[in-house]
Amino acid sequence: MNTQRIGTVHLVGAGPGDPELLTLRAARLLRDCSAVVYDHLVGQGVLDMINKNARRIYVGKESGRHTLPQDDINALLVDLAHEGLDVVRLKGGDPFIFGRGGEEIEQLVEHGIPCEVVPGITAASGMSAYAGIPLTHRDFAQACIFVTGHLQNDTVDLDWQTLARPHQTVVVYMGIAALGEICRQMMAHGLPGTTPAAVVRHATLPDQQVLAGTLGCLPAAAVAAGIASPALIVIGDVVSLHDRLKPAK
Repeated sequence: MNTQRIGTVHLVGAGPGDPELLTLRAARLLRDCSAVVYDHLVGQGVLDMINKNARRIYVGKESGRHTLPQDDINALLVDLAHEGLDVVRLKGGDPFIFGRGGEEIEQLVEHGIPCEVVPGITAASGMSAYAGIPLTHRDFAQACIFVTGHLQNDTVDLDWQTLARPHQTVVVYMGIAALGEICRQMMAHGLPGTTPAAVVRHATLPDQQVLAGTLGCLPAAAVAAGIASPALIVIGDVVSLHDRLKPAK
């Protein structure tokens, strides 16, 4: 009779970068786990908290280069749990916000693997606090929408009519490669070219870079500044508050 213990898989949000934004539960799990499967966007400060005896497996996805396909990552988590290991699946930001956590936990549940999700601060929230760009504000934005600029079929065919409504903030994850198209579509669907917009690179980290402008000028400015992933795009009147509200250095 096989009495092999099945381990638990914890899908843990590592937050937007600054290790001090990690939750207490996440820090405890990293200290006590026996294996960690981690992504490209997890910062070194968070990795330094991992139990030194834990097995570390990197499965990062970068533009045009995936260490492991998603199906293989799903199978890996199941296999590690069947080895009796308590696994932390460590993801940048929050596991359920553009982190494919839903796909992974579906696989775990299907195979009867004990699992839980530990939320993390998503990149948009971290960016908002560290760049002085409120996501909502009574005078400027009564709603906030998060979208991905990189769809599964490699298009940016988004619901532009909904995204281009006034009095809201739109935050685009993984959209820097399509920044020009995103700005063009937002203007084509009704937003003025003077609408404030920004790109924020390495949000919450010491080398955070904020480039604020307008829909009409931001794509060219981003190219001139050499902005590359990972970065967020923020569109809406709240961006106009950045210069006044940005934290003092």
